[in-house]
Amino acid sequence: MVSGGTYGTEDIVHGAGYGRAILILVLTPLFWSLPTALMIGELASALPAEGGYYAWVRRGMGDFWGFQEAWLSLVASIFDMAIYPTLFVAYLVRLVPWFARGHRGLVAALGVVLTCSALNLAGIHTVGMTSLWLFFLLSAPFALIVLLSPFKAGALAHSATAPVTSTVGLLGGTLIAMWNYMGWDNASTIALEVERPQRTYPRAMITAVILVSLSYILPVLAMRLTGVPAAAFETGSWVDLAGLLAGRWLRIALVLGGMVSGFGMFNALVMSYSRLPLAMAQDGMLPRVFTRLHPKTRAPWVAILVCATGWALCLGLGFERLVTLDIMLYGGSLCLEFVTLIALRLREPGLHRSFRVPGGLAGAVLVGVCPMVLLSLSVIHSQQEEVLGINGLFFGLLLILAGFGMYYAMAPLRKLQRQTAPRAEEAAICAPQ
Repeated sequence: MVSGGTYGTEDIVHGAGYGRAILILVLTPLFWSLPTALMIGELASALPAEGGYYAWVRRGMGDFWGFQEAWLSLVASIFDMAIYPTLFVAYLVRLVPWFARGHRGLVAALGVVLTCSALNLAGIHTVGMTSLWLFFLLSAPFALIVLLSPFKAGALAHSATAPVTSTVGLLGGTLIAMWNYMGWDNASTIALEVERPQRTYPRAMITAVILVSLSYILPVLAMRLTGVPAAAFETGSWVDLAGLLAGRWLRIALVLGGMVSGFGMFNALVMSYSRLPLAMAQDGMLPRVFTRLHPKTRAPWVAILVCATGWALCLGLGFERLVTLDIMLYGGSLCLEFVTLIALRLREPGLHRSFRVPGGLAGAVLVGVCPMVLLSLSVIHSQQEEVLGINGLFFGLLLILAGFGMYYAMAPLRKLQRQTAPRAEEAAICAPQ
């Protein structure tokens, strides 16, 4: 849920150059990922609930902010989830240019959405094991790049590469690094389906920070060793660089790995995001139809199908625009999670926490400072983007404010469902066994 391998890091090198790109890739997990992982580790171990971060915010700050947390996450997911089929097609076109013509790429992206939705209907175990093996598969070509690069040290400095069209700068590269390192809270929404969550979540978070960081940094260092200029990097260019390093066979392996990356990330995140409407419907925040589960796998099939429809509608937006909007909206939900960490420390000091952010209350406050500073970059960059002819920052603010309106518009539904819930429980008690 956090990383689909090294794919997607190309624009960081293009925008920042090798030296600063490596610095960004080293510092981002320290100031962005690690604080977030610590916060998630405490809240997930203390409150392992279906719906994860939505349930934490609702408990710590009330129904209104719980709804906003879910709203921001779901709206961000619309842009986030369109990124992975977009990357899938970007790599597919490198192998089969036929898909670049007309709407063939869009059809291929829709195929990813439909296939992953079907896999998620098969249940969490199928998705988890599929994602694990896909990670090993997509990482193998980059392990070969790292191993082969010393044999081509400095040899590719003057190699010809395809013309680069990327316009990503230093700020855009930093935001893409943040996107590559985000998503830690997504694993929290399935806590009730995880064995020993109090022990599992903190260990998984810290291990993943280290593993993901190495999977990004080592291949970039390897290509720097070969002498390939930083200007040769853009989305999808790992394929061409692998071809220069070892020939057509590694180029094809990178293409297949890039497709696996986009597919695998989308597949894992369908599992995460689809649990939000389920948890909200169980709390009376959304219509009861979202509580419907598959009779065999217990997958929330209505939530999966509705979410997949929304994700498919954003497939035509560009990569950088999707990343900017995703981080901006995700940042709002992440802010609420850091505030919830503090609120629960104050309101429920006796809550059992098998893992704690170190430093007491001061540590809980300070752990959110660096992520919030980095998120301000997305606000700055969003002013340079346009969506549907609207300034990106204004468009994002409209979506945030829409969550306020949705909460009050859903008030009659919440009232009705809370009135009928006691009657349903009474009927169940009185029914003959």
